[in-house]
Amino acid sequence: MTAINEWNEKQLVENRLIHQLQEMGYVHLHGPSLDSERATSRDVILTDRLIQAIQRFNPWITDNNLNKIVRSITHIEATSLMEANEKFHAILTSYTSIQQDIGKGKKGQTVKLIDFDHPENNEFLVVDQFTITGGDQSIRPDLILFVNGLPLVVIECKSPMISIDEQIGKAVKQMQRYQQSYEQLFYYNQILIATSNDRAKAGTIGAQLRHFGEWKDPYPLTIPQVSAHATPQDILAAGMLTPANLLDLIQNFIVFEPEGGRTVKKLARYQQFRAVHKAVDRILQANHSRERGGVVWHTQGSGKSLTMLYLAVKLRRIQQLENPTIIIVTDRKDLDNQITSTFRRCGFPNPQQAESVQDLRMLLSQKYGTTIMTLVQKFQTSKTEDQFPELSTSENIIVMVDESHRSQYKGLAMNMRTALPNACYLGFTGTPIDKEDKSTTRTFGPYIDKYTIEQSVDDGATVPIFYEARLSNLHIEGETLDQLFDRKFREYDEETRDRIQKKYANEEAIIASPKRIEQVVLDIIEHYERYIQPNGFKAQIVAVSRDAAITYKEKLDELSDFESAVIYSSNHDDDDRKKRYAISKDQEKNLIERFKKPMGEDKLSFLIVCDKLLTGFDAPIEQVMYLDKPLREHNLLQAIARTNRTYEGKTYGLIVDYFGVSSFLEKALSIFAKQDIQGALMPIESELPRLQSRHRAAMRYFDYIRQDDLESCIKVLEPEDVRSEFDYAFKQFAKSMDMVMPHPMAQPYVNNLGFLGKVRQAAKSRYRVEELDISDCGEKVKQLIIDHIRASQVVTIHEPVDILSNQFDKHLSQFQGEAKASEMEHALRHEIRVKMHENPVFYSSLKERLEKLIEARKHRQMDIFEMIEQIHNLVNDTREVNNQGENYGFTREQYPFFQLLEQQITDEDDTEALQELTHMVTDVIQEYAVVEWTKKDDVQREMRQQIKRKLRVSKCPKDKLESLAIQLVDLASTHYKK
Repeated sequence: MTAINEWNEKQLVENRLIHQLQEMGYVHLHGPSLDSERATSRDVILTDRLIQAIQRFNPWITDNNLNKIVRSITHIEATSLMEANEKFHAILTSYTSIQQDIGKGKKGQTVKLIDFDHPENNEFLVVDQFTITGGDQSIRPDLILFVNGLPLVVIECKSPMISIDEQIGKAVKQMQRYQQSYEQLFYYNQILIATSNDRAKAGTIGAQLRHFGEWKDPYPLTIPQVSAHATPQDILAAGMLTPANLLDLIQNFIVFEPEGGRTVKKLARYQQFRAVHKAVDRILQANHSRERGGVVWHTQGSGKSLTMLYLAVKLRRIQQLENPTIIIVTDRKDLDNQITSTFRRCGFPNPQQAESVQDLRMLLSQKYGTTIMTLVQKFQTSKTEDQFPELSTSENIIVMVDESHRSQYKGLAMNMRTALPNACYLGFTGTPIDKEDKSTTRTFGPYIDKYTIEQSVDDGATVPIFYEARLSNLHIEGETLDQLFDRKFREYDEETRDRIQKKYANEEAIIASPKRIEQVVLDIIEHYERYIQPNGFKAQIVAVSRDAAITYKEKLDELSDFESAVIYSSNHDDDDRKKRYAISKDQEKNLIERFKKPMGEDKLSFLIVCDKLLTGFDAPIEQVMYLDKPLREHNLLQAIARTNRTYEGKTYGLIVDYFGVSSFLEKALSIFAKQDIQGALMPIESELPRLQSRHRAAMRYFDYIRQDDLESCIKVLEPEDVRSEFDYAFKQFAKSMDMVMPHPMAQPYVNNLGFLGKVRQAAKSRYRVEELDISDCGEKVKQLIIDHIRASQVVTIHEPVDILSNQFDKHLSQFQGEAKASEMEHALRHEIRVKMHENPVFYSSLKERLEKLIEARKHRQMDIFEMIEQIHNLVNDTREVNNQGENYGFTREQYPFFQLLEQQITDEDDTEALQELTHMVTDVIQEYAVVEWTKKDDVQREMRQQIKRKLRVSKCPKDKLESLAIQLVDLASTHYKK
């Protein structure tokens, strides 16, 4: 990073955030001032501050038990970072228990580490320059937030002057490296924040960049209350890091959920946090018990199930509610199982799933504090009952209804309200209804919170959905069907035509015609091969009936090698054809799990359905839905949302319409306010204006350069800031191209995409920048670029050649003049960057010499040929550094230690004495370098002590003793790691 960028990072980002946190009540301390509070620089907990907090919140605790508690926190036993983090979160939020004699025998006592109920009773620190050693290196996160001595938040700041695309990405990658090199800091971490002031995102340990999210609402504050000129960083800090909100997030809005054989830590997004708090406020502040209800309208795929879970956790902890009964109601078995599973997987205490009508009644008759999951269908009367019985008149019952747009306007819903007349009813939906006879808000109450489709896409919580009508000649809809029939049977009289039409030419029969389905399947195969398969995504086919679904399966098997499965509900009276494809619940579950796996793990590419898996089905790998069935209103909106889940490399979902549902869609959307459903489904042509502007943004860098002059194009990208800006522009252009290729509207931009990809790849080779690799492009884009490079036969596009390789000189022979000097310069810069930790003395000196040469050339103090010769000398010095060590009798590993000692002990001019000291130091290191010693505090501590003893007998200045010992052990972790 340049000095200017470092200044901007510190002044515009880090210091701004520190000042804001101070205004919130944090105390700012510099990391070095806390060194006296740590036994070693490996320690990440400020133990004395933790002890003081425990004693303050638990005044009864004995010294012995205090020591036990502190040790259980500082020595967490776990097989992985995630396991340790989950254990600590449980200790922190659910408290830990310890046996203590209270005068009448021993009793389990709950120990608080944090006072969640009174945030002001805790100590909040914001600390910069907090150095932690261990693993392979020392790390120094920009900011760490400590609460009662516990490092709960790590913040990485980046300069706002670097590329927009790089700001957050670099910060996240840095924190990922920290997690790998020094896990223990992250045992205790609750939130990770990456910020550049004008961009700021939060995530959790183990999260990839795409999982980090912005915090766009500082609720309960408004943005103007934060600042008249609030930046995204200001808003995130106000929304997440105020003492009250931070503790609330940690206690109520973090869950650990097993997914695909691993545990994922999930932190609420801003809309979930806001909706939960608004719902709680509605419940607690309503003037009348019947005014407590309302609707949470969050678009499909944005995490409604987790919002319900967070709300349940929060309600359980509110003392005013006195441990309410919580009932989660759905209307479909798969949804009931899904949400029950979500609650159980996330560790919610004892949710009970009603197995039958009688079981539900028994559960509802229990005392307060139960959590009940049920289908609305279980609120049905028995044969002997005229009406459903009243089961409880308590007001301390909270009913959350998932997908509340369905089944809440008929008899079963009335029965539920009869059974629980004074309960609070909260509706959660992605598609509310507002009709004369059906209205979500009239049933549940006013909206509590809205999170629209457009907001969800902007936040990256979901991807946009594009719409494409295909084979319009096969569309079967309304007047088209009548016209088709009239043409085919024009010779019959009207009465006969009516009779034939009712029996044989109904809509379903024509849609399910094998000949028609064969045409559709051929189109699906071609479309899937060209658009979807190259990027590794999967597809769903929606048929009009079970017979049609089977026909789709048979035609797909006949005409392609794609693996598919048909899933539908079977009946006892099914014919043999339907029975052949009937599957059990376990088989269905297995197929769904297979479908969700990456293509490289499982080749199941298509699921064919007619009614199942159109709602409540989450398979993020699904990118396209081939729709050949008339769906209307919320059913249509629910179905198309199957494609909007986020997945690595997925930038959009796609609905391919073979039926002609566009008019139905207009009707479905007409019941909503325009701003609420903006962007629900867009024709693929709508991407064209953005494609055009992104194309221009990427091409402008080379406006005045011939495209066949590759060297000049590479030269344009030499400055780091220009390279970063171009990279962002290229990625945006490539993303739009990936969305539309191979649609004909992409054709005018294909050659330019290939040209830009070639330049980007060449710049990656020249400047040794891994981020410029085309591997981060979609497969369609990547293949186009590779083909373009081959066609243009550009020999300079290659993987970078190692400067120490005997091929490097041969590689240089293809360059001349400035190009040759540039290739050598950047190869040397790469070598310095990669090897600096191996020999900091030599490579720091080499870096200074290179910078002086560059500066001299800039001021025309040498010509290009002299420049090349001088850089070549530096390259030779790099190759000879190991041989120099041999001249002193050192191994390759020992020589860097000699150079470090020679630099630091400036009073020692006796080379033989320094040689002897080097051997003594490296002997100590080898003696203590047991297996995995870099992860063992006690071994490193003893190694440092022994090294300091050797240094004391030399002429090492006292003020350098401690720091030099640390540097030598750090160097040892590179050269003597086992």
